[in-house]
Amino acid sequence: MNIAIVGTGYVGLVTGTCFSEMGVDVTCVDINEAKIKALQAGVMPIYEPGLESLVQKNVQAGRLHFTTDLVSCLDKVSVVFSAVGTPPDEDGSADLKYVLEVARTVGRHMNRYIVLVTKSTVPVGTAGKVKAAICEELDKRGVQIPFDVASNPEFLKEGAAVKDFLAPDRVVVGVESEEARKLLERLYRPFLLNGYPIIFMDIRSAEMTKYAANAMLATRISFMNDIANLCEIVGADVESVRKGMGSDSRIGNRFLYAGCGYGGSCFPKDVKALIHTGKENGYNMRVIEAVEEVNENQKSIVFDKINKLFGGELKGKIITLWGLSFKPETDDMREAPALVIIDKLLKAGAIVKVYDPVAMDECKRRIGSVVEYCKDMYEAVIDADALLLITEWKQFRLPSWKCIKRLMRGNVIVDGRNIYDAKELEEEYFVYSRIGKK
Repeated sequence: MNIAIVGTGYVGLVTGTCFSEMGVDVTCVDINEAKIKALQAGVMPIYEPGLESLVQKNVQAGRLHFTTDLVSCLDKVSVVFSAVGTPPDEDGSADLKYVLEVARTVGRHMNRYIVLVTKSTVPVGTAGKVKAAICEELDKRGVQIPFDVASNPEFLKEGAAVKDFLAPDRVVVGVESEEARKLLERLYRPFLLNGYPIIFMDIRSAEMTKYAANAMLATRISFMNDIANLCEIVGADVESVRKGMGSDSRIGNRFLYAGCGYGGSCFPKDVKALIHTGKENGYNMRVIEAVEEVNENQKSIVFDKINKLFGGELKGKIITLWGLSFKPETDDMREAPALVIIDKLLKAGAIVKVYDPVAMDECKRRIGSVVEYCKDMYEAVIDADALLLITEWKQFRLPSWKCIKRLMRGNVIVDGRNIYDAKELEEEYFVYSRIGKK
């Protein structure tokens, strides 16, 4: 089977590469010529474990191709996946201009039956707009060519996207015709053979499923952070509370870790979009609105702690951040708590030193040279008055505290992810502060 993937961002590149790994002939399309040339040369635009080797393997096998010209491959493909960006507008709504431009391009140039599948996260009802855009272009041409639209939202976790695609919890597909269902069932047959469930439903339900899933995960995070903040006030231990809650089979222990807030490309954007969809339809998403408010406040909690520990006198203090990306195993800093913390530290007059295993270049691109970039985690703590753990990379989990004690000028540690042993740090005479614990 031949398919096209429009958009070579995080979702599009992973989707195209993994389909090619399953034996599908895939053409990845992007209007960014520099990105396509880089991909053709084997240079990845994103960091994702396992992706680079799969791209190289399938390019060499002749199953994975990159181009800037969607029109050139329309006569060869039976399915076109739209994986273009849907950036949030100022009001929180998803901007669909790229999604609709893909639809118009397909309508202008298609000559045979095609299923246009929306892979991007889009508001409920987008498929109807996509269908109308194609029909409008066909009418302008004065032709009647059968086609279908479908929804196939992605559920990829950054840092584990390849594994998630090849061994998914589930595949959600929204269709409105039997022909589209059979075609997509055939495309996903390798997953059926491996026992992974494909759930077919109507298109609007598929579009809503993506938002509902991400909103639920975001809700668990914000709920636990709210509980953690109360634990600090009343003298409870949030880790004990988490274990007690998570042992209930109705609740489980996933996404119940207290921390300094969520970020990334999905949760913040999708929560805002779901709130906006509710307002458009005269309904207030009160729980989701609270989830967003708690998360925005939580991004400041590490700064609030360090500011309190220094009595509000941070001017001239050297503060080190371990971790910049919004989560481990990615260089993605979209909506990352580190950006909020750095901004607040700089405004308070602090000198900021940072280290992250993969997100340094991304941080430089975003904020420039207003912080000091260090070559490793130990260089970053030299002469520091305080160390803030922001992203729980594995290499940060068992540092040499004796070495760090010798290198630092001060002795303050603020753990934004609750990964360290309080007793161990206190034995080395560190002042140690965590989330949700006295």
